[in-house]
Amino acid sequence: MIAYVTVGADDIARAKRFYAAILPALGYGLEEGPEGLSYVLPVEPGQSPVQPDFYVKPTFDGRPASAGNGAMIAFEARSQKQVRDLHAAALAAGGSDEGQPGFRASYGPHFYVGYLRDPQGNKIALFSSDPNEPGRDG
Repeated sequence: MIAYVTVGADDIARAKRFYAAILPALGYGLEEGPEGLSYVLPVEPGQSPVQPDFYVKPTFDGRPASAGNGAMIAFEARSQKQVRDLHAAALAAGGSDEGQPGFRASYGPHFYVGYLRDPQGNKIALFSSDPNEPGRDG
């Protein structure tokens, strides 16, 4: 099980604007401190933490942050509409488009996805694969 994912950011305030446009709508709460941003899912009393957490932090070595070639972080949305809405909100919050929301021929008939880059260049996917929603072929 993946416990957490961390991306580097040189401008934490700019990264916060971007991630604030999508992660709260997916249920993540923000804990902010001098070490950066920590997005976590809420934990009900008596329950185990829900993973993974998502962290946005300055680099540990002090060199500029950079996006990994081939690396991507995917967040599951509740619906195709939420994918579209969050993709648009993330673009308005400083992200860049890497692929408009829609179906892709190389994925299953219900996999609906939009791709973005955060302000640092990290690739982010927002997807829904609800079999109760219209699929690519119907």
